[in-house]
Amino acid sequence: MSNTVELDKKVSDFSAETNEGTIHLKDFAGKYLVLYFYPKDNTPGCTNESKDFRDHYDAFTALNAEIVGVSRDSLKSHQNFIDKHNLPFELIADTEETLCQQFDVIKEKNMFGKIGRGIERSTFLINPKGVLIAEWRKVKVAGHVAEVLQTLKASQ
Repeated sequence: MSNTVELDKKVSDFSAETNEGTIHLKDFAGKYLVLYFYPKDNTPGCTNESKDFRDHYDAFTALNAEIVGVSRDSLKSHQNFIDKHNLPFELIADTEETLCQQFDVIKEKNMFGKIGRGIERSTFLINPKGVLIAEWRKVKVAGHVAEVLQTLKASQ
């Protein structure tokens, strides 16, 4: 099994630090997992995306899905972000980029004329058996959460 994820293939188990402790992919066995990667806490696009997932959280949980956000920010930054925007789900602090590499979301980006490495906004839908059933890369925030929810409904 390769280190990076592939559609319709089982995702390798991982462990990651969140604001509530260590989590593993296997912790979500029997549930759908929406794993969304975003560049940075408290930036406009990331805040809007996270608040959109927050606002649809009950619809996701009603469909047996958990939502987990991932960025390279620290646990302290994540806790502030959660508190500020009342986010009802955990955020992974992938400071070592382990998960980012597994899901191949670190890309060279041009930010205001400066080339740097960063997270390409991406979302992954993993089924209750741990298989990646949908992925969205180069995500545009507007309408994205509704599209993920629609895909989740269609996969039930």
